[in-house]
Amino acid sequence: LLSRAGGTESFKSQEDLQKALTQIPPDDFLADLFSSLDHLKKLPFVQPDRLGVTGFCFGGGFTWRLATKRQDLKAAAPFYGAAPPLEDVPGIKAEVLAIYGSLDERINAGIPDLEAAMKAAKIRYQKVMYEGAKHAFHNDTGANYDPESARDAWKRTLDFFARTLKGAP
Repeated sequence: LLSRAGGTESFKSQEDLQKALTQIPPDDFLADLFSSLDHLKKLPFVQPDRLGVTGFCFGGGFTWRLATKRQDLKAAAPFYGAAPPLEDVPGIKAEVLAIYGSLDERINAGIPDLEAAMKAAKIRYQKVMYEGAKHAFHNDTGANYDPESARDAWKRTLDFFARTLKGAP
């Protein structure tokens, strides 16, 4: 997502990198992610009708946004991502596995309205809430890392993708 700004290697520190991310308009991120998906679909070893997406935190929010905008996605697994605009939820065609930590008050505040929108739009989804886990519990370099929850969440995610993206080789 920082290719337009010279790529991640062009930043001297994590702080500079994060600051740069805040300067890029969200629509530019979406355009770049759309281009990435379109490129993947053209590769000979990719099944273009079997696309899935996952992301964590900031990336979890964009996982939700992609799911609302890309009807060619079969599966989306946002990890503690901010809810997309609720008016966009009916655009979701992918099945969704949403992963959250129970102690993530900021992100979890949006779950009830998001679930209501998902149910109203008849979106296939599952929500998994890890008791006692904080925001970014899957980040093994951060203070909130919860190895047990992270292992289970990752296994669920891989199983989810195996089931939803299963196709002929």
